[in-house]
Order: sequence, then C-alpha cells, then structure tokens
Amino acid sequence: MAMSCKDGKNPINMDNGKYVRYTPEQVEALERLYHDCPKPSSIRRQQLIRECPILSNIEPKQIKVWFQNRRCREKQRKEASRLQAVNRKLTAMNKLLMEENDRLQKQVSQLVYENGYFRQHTQNTTLASKDTSCESVVTSGQHHLTPQHPPRDASPAGLLSIAEETLTEFLSKATGTAVEWVQMPGMKPGPDSIGIVAISHGCSGVGARACGLVGLEPTRVAEILKDRPSWFRDCRAVDVLNVLPTANGGTIELLYMQLYAPTTLAPGRDFWLLRYTSVLEDGSLVVCERSLKNTQNGPSMPPVQHFVRAEMLPSGYLVRPCEGGGSIIHIVDHMDLEPWSVPEVLRPLYESSTVLAQKTTMAALRQLRQIAQEASQSSVTNWGRRPAALRALSQRLSRGFNEALNGFSDEGWSMIGNDGMDDVTILVNSSPDKLMGLNLSFSNGFPAVSSAVLCAKASMLLQAGIQNCFLSLQHLNVPPAILLRFLREHRSEWADNNIDAYAAAAVKVGPCSLQGSRVGNFGGQVILPLAHTVEHEEFLEVIKLEGVCHSPEDAIMPRDVFLLQLCCGMDENAVGTCAELIFAPIDATFADDAPLLPSGFRIIPLDSGKEASSPNRTLDLASALEVGAGNRASSDFSANSGCTRSVMTIAFEFAFESHMQEHVASMARQYIRSIISSVQRVALALSPSHQGSQAGLRSPLGTPEAQTLARWICQSYRNYLGVELLKSSSEGSESILKTLWHHSDAIMCCSLKALPVFTFANQAGLDMLETTLVALQDITLEKIFDDHGRKTLCSEFPQIMQQGFTCLQGGICLSSMGRPVSYERAVSWKVLNEEENAHCICFMFINWSFV
Repeated sequence: MAMSCKDGKNPINMDNGKYVRYTPEQVEALERLYHDCPKPSSIRRQQLIRECPILSNIEPKQIKVWFQNRRCREKQRKEASRLQAVNRKLTAMNKLLMEENDRLQKQVSQLVYENGYFRQHTQNTTLASKDTSCESVVTSGQHHLTPQHPPRDASPAGLLSIAEETLTEFLSKATGTAVEWVQMPGMKPGPDSIGIVAISHGCSGVGARACGLVGLEPTRVAEILKDRPSWFRDCRAVDVLNVLPTANGGTIELLYMQLYAPTTLAPGRDFWLLRYTSVLEDGSLVVCERSLKNTQNGPSMPPVQHFVRAEMLPSGYLVRPCEGGGSIIHIVDHMDLEPWSVPEVLRPLYESSTVLAQKTTMAALRQLRQIAQEASQSSVTNWGRRPAALRALSQRLSRGFNEALNGFSDEGWSMIGNDGMDDVTILVNSSPDKLMGLNLSFSNGFPAVSSAVLCAKASMLLQAGIQNCFLSLQHLNVPPAILLRFLREHRSEWADNNIDAYAAAAVKVGPCSLQGSRVGNFGGQVILPLAHTVEHEEFLEVIKLEGVCHSPEDAIMPRDVFLLQLCCGMDENAVGTCAELIFAPIDATFADDAPLLPSGFRIIPLDSGKEASSPNRTLDLASALEVGAGNRASSDFSANSGCTRSVMTIAFEFAFESHMQEHVASMARQYIRSIISSVQRVALALSPSHQGSQAGLRSPLGTPEAQTLARWICQSYRNYLGVELLKSSSEGSESILKTLWHHSDAIMCCSLKALPVFTFANQAGLDMLETTLVALQDITLEKIFDDHGRKTLCSEFPQIMQQGFTCLQGGICLSSMGRPVSYERAVSWKVLNEEENAHCICFMFINWSFV
C-alpha cells in the first residue's frame, strides 16, 4: 500500500486497519539510517531491523515505504529549493529589465529633445547668416552641450572633488543615458545567461556595460573586483600608492596599473588612476575609477618605459543587495587604449568594444559566478584539488605565458642577437626570481643545473596575401576555435616529443601518480581533465605524452611526459574571444606550487562577421555537395565564419645551462620555425578555400568516394534490417549523401581493424563526439564507451560480423571532450561494398543528448 509523500509523520498501516504513527525515537533512528544509506536493499533493511531494537515492531515492507517517502520528500525539497532560487533570479532579472526599460525610455526622450534642439539650432544657423544677433544663442547652446571640467588640485579636497565628479559620471553610464548602449552580438538575456551585456555606440574610446546577478554579498563582490589581477588575466599589476579616507565613510585610492600586451607586436598599456569607494543613500556599494590627467591639475605619474599610457574614462561597479541573498551588479568599462601606437592591422583589437567586453567586463562576471558556484558545491574535486587551487593553476599558466610573451626588462628579460632573420625573437632571463623553484632534483637524485630561461617567440597574421612585420600565411581564414581545437587534439602534427622531453628536464621526471577519466587518446597523447568552465569553454587538463625518450638511456624503456594544459576560447560562436592553448611540464608530485614554464599559442580574431558559424562549419560536408560549391562555400564561409583575419602569437620557454645558450637558442629558433610551418600546413588544410586542393590533410569533401560510402551505408542498412534508413525518395548519390549528412540521429563509421577508429560521421555524429572530420580519424571506438559499454560491444561484435547487424540498449558514452552522452538505443550494422565485402562498421545512436 503506497503512502503519500506529503505525510511527514509516516504512519504505519497495522493489521487492524488503524494508522499508528512512528515514535520520535523511531523517526530519529530511521533518519540516521537514511543519511548513511538512502536506498537500502531488502537484505539491508532486514539487517537494520535486527541491529536496531527500536524498529523491531515495524515490518520490512513499512521500512521500505518509509525510505521511499523519505526520498520523495527529499526530492521535493530540493526541487522546491531550486524553484525558489529560480524565482528569486527571475524576480531580480525582471527588476533589471524594468530598470533597463526605464533607461531606454529616458534615452529616447533625450534623443527626441536633442533632435528638436539640433533642428532649432539649424534654423538659428540659417538665420545667423542674415542676423548676427543670434550668435549668442547658438554659442550658449554649444557651451551647454560640452561642459568644461573645473580645474582640480592634488589636495584631499581636490581629489574628493574629482572623486565625486567620477561617481556622478559613472552612475550616468551605469543607469543613465550618458552613453548609448547597444546589445552585444550573440548575447541573449535570461535566467541562465551570464547577464545583460551591451557595448558602446558612437562615443569616444571603447565601452562595455553588463548587469547581472551573483550569489555573493556586496562587500565580497567589491573585494573580488578590486583585486583585478586575480580575475583579469591581462592585468600585470595594480599598485596602491596612496589611500585617503573621506568624511562620508568612503575611500579614495591612487593606483598605478599595468596591462600585458596580447601579442609581440604591440607595447603594454598602463593607467594612472583614482579609485573612489563609497556607499549610496540606498545602501548600494559603488567602486568607480578614472584616469588622472594633467588637465585636472591632480597628482601626476611620469611615463614608464615599454608602456603606452592609456586613459580610463569614468568606469566602475555598482553593487546592490538582492532580496533573498546575493547581489545585483552593474559593471561599466570605458577606455581609450590609444590605438595609434600599434600597427594599423592590429588596431581593431584596441578599437573594439566587443573585445573589451569579452576580455574585461564579462571576465569579471564570470569570476564572480564561478566563485559563487564553488561556494555552493563540494569543496574538493575528484582530483583532490579545491576549485580555488585549480583556478590558481590556470591563472599561473596564463600569467607565465604573458610574462614570457612581453619579456619586460624589470623581470630580468634581455634580447639576444638574431641569426640574420627577424622572424623569431629570442629572450634570456637569468634572474633568481625566474629560476626560483626550477632547480629541483631529478628522480635519479642528481641536481638540476639550469641557470637561465630562454624564450623564443613569434607572431603571424592569418589572412590572404599579407606580408608586413608578420610572417605571411596566404589565403587563410580559418576561425581561431577550429585551428586551436586541431592543435589541441593533434599535438603530433606540430610538436617534437624530444623537445617536450628537454623542456621537462627543468622539473622532476619521475612517474606521475595522476589518475582520472580520459578524454581521449590522440596519437600517443592522453588528455586527463581537471576542470571545465562551460560558460566560456575553458579546459584545464593534464596531457600525458606516452613513450617519450628523455635521454639515450630511455630509448630502451621510454617514459611518459606530463604537461599541465590550459585551453580556452573553444566556443566559436563567442564574438571577440581569443583562443589560447598554454601548457607547461609538471613534476611527479604535481603540487599546487609546482614550478611552471608555460609555452603555447594565442590566436586573436581581428574582426568579426555578422553571424557566427557552427563549430564544424569549415568541414561542412553538405555545403560541398551543390554544383560549383567549391568556390561558393569558400565565399560563404568568409562572410559567416565570424572571423576573416586573426593574429597568432607563439611563445616557448626552455630552461638551460649558461654554457649551452647558443646551442639552445639555435634549437629554439629552428623549433619555432618548424611549428610555424606545421601550423601553416594545418591552417591551409582547414581553410575552406583549400579543401579541394592537394594541401588538405584528408580527401576533398563531396567527392565520389564520399557519395559511394553514403550509398553503401544505406544499401547495407536496407539489406540487413529490411527498412529504409533515409526517407528521401531521390536515388541520386549527391541527394543520399546530403540527406545522410543532415539525419537527426548520430551516424558514424569505424574501420575494421584490431583497434577500430572512426572514419566518417554525419553532422549529428560530429556534434555528439564534439569533434571535426579532420580530428575524427584519431578517435578510437573503445574510447567513447565506458567499461560496461566496451564489454557489451565486445560481446555483440561477433554477432555483427555473422548476422550483419545488432541492436544495443540505451546507455552512456563519452564525447571527445569527455562529456557524457546518453542515447535511447543504438543500431550497428556491417557496411558492404560493391563486391559484397565488409568495408566498415556503421553505428547509429538514436535520440542522443548531453547529460
């Protein structure tokens, strides 16, 4: 007899038909047992009755019913809590949207007023040519539109005047109409979105504004945001030079901030700032900033070598407490980054409000949301690392790469002469701070004697026919995310394992004890995930390079090399996002403070199209099927890929002994040039304009071979299962291939080898495996199944070969990125060629979805 989940007392139905309630002691005992084992088996329930005398008068069936009701109530409680949280979030989001609507209405009213004013101004100007008496009216109107800031000084009263003025201007941007804001491309507000993000339009400099909800208290939010180096990876340092308290309980700070340059072809930026923290009358917390300039007669900061002084226009954070906990935050970033100081081709990076929004404004929101999420989840991951420790590792990798890429002299870097070519820059660092932590012992007990660190770096522009201060890569318009994904999954295409082994010599090379689920094995490269941030597709992972020779002795028994790797910018649909692949050898202990020498790639889009492409757009099989599709697909891609120009920067670090400098420098130059050549070959193969040429890594798409394979797949399915795979009535090979490509279920083929690898997949199959047609060939069949799936497959494989097909029950498999994928059922059949010989095995996963 089933009990109602709503009855918290859990009555017992006795034989006499009356309900007897549990005693408090019995409920307490059952609750203790529930926390130890929420779903006990029948044997366990009987054991509980024997071990707990207070439950001896309760039948096992009633114990079962109690546990069912208890689980039901727990599920209801969690669901109610989730719905309450969603309701609070929707309420706060509704408040934000209402405020945004009010702001837009004010902006419309202002535009109507200004339109009327300028119309009257035009009429007055016409009359002024006949009557000079109107000149005073026009002049007074112009003065009203461009007010002049009163002069200030460096006294506390003068700084407070500047601070109050900054506060007023910041609030007018955050909640007023001082700047015309337009919605950022690709951003759609909602309860699961990062927030409402907008970019400036028609104002000086570049600007971005965001409104969002975070599950942190306002004081905690302000504390995190003021620590800019902890979340803004381009921030090198923020020095607080002076702090002044104000009469209203606020503080004024004088700051000096430096930003790393994103490429080797531009200098860094620095700012001389005033930051004002105060509390408004409604309890809102405000942190606002602006640059101090000579026109304000305030304190000054002399120029700093290797940096271009940029200007921060009134910006900051408005943080308000939210009902039910958490905060509502408004972020405004408004800067003039002095684009005149960089090569013309790079100026879009410094003139794009979208880039500013991605790198700074949205980065702040992501950091707040991630910290809030970590506070509500388990404190330790399955790797034994706290989320904060993993974030710190990501930050160290990014910061180390930026340090090597910029090579500032105050950190000990100095340039050495080139070999007659200026394509690769070599820097050397012998400072004790850089070497600290690197002089560890080898696993055999001998000390490491590295006395310096060398960095080799270069930049290249991915665009047709450009040859300036960049290396030339002709006819390349492959999106950064596609190129980076290939570099990540196909390390053997560009890397030299001997160089990896040499780089690993700076740290211990003993066996690493890391354990965990594999994302995949890509040609001797095993990816072990550590952390994944979904919002901006960032992966922190350990790369295991199998069978690498560290020394001549290792040639007999090669060892493994482990790299800590950060991969971000994998979302091709995110506008203005750079893609990075940064890695560093790690030692056997893999401690949180392990020494790191980061190396890697950074690919930055220089401009964006109106629409973003799908993740597999460069290898879209269907787009190559139309007549004359070769040229049309290329032009189509250039228009819609979201990126037609990118700059790639490469930087690699090596520890070495001082007497080996010339040898290591020569090796590093050759290695960087070899990587550039490999990247050029890969990019040419991935570029749509070269898919039909001999430069490709695979056969051209839409060829007769592909059409023949599609026909074989459909014929074999019909022969073995007696039904049609496709509903299309057309019998043409091109039509069959196109219909197969767009089939809603994931269809993929694997080879008939001892270790089957995938050879083909339709669009749904590529989406399910989270890969491309180029990367597909390195994914083995066994890697996408768990242990249970592999055992089932091994038992069913003989039936496939003898009977020709088999049906598999629903289950879980893994994508190439390690994400679990559920499917309702799967069908596998043998694909026969024209001679009735087995060509491959085809799988179809029906009703699949990411878990």
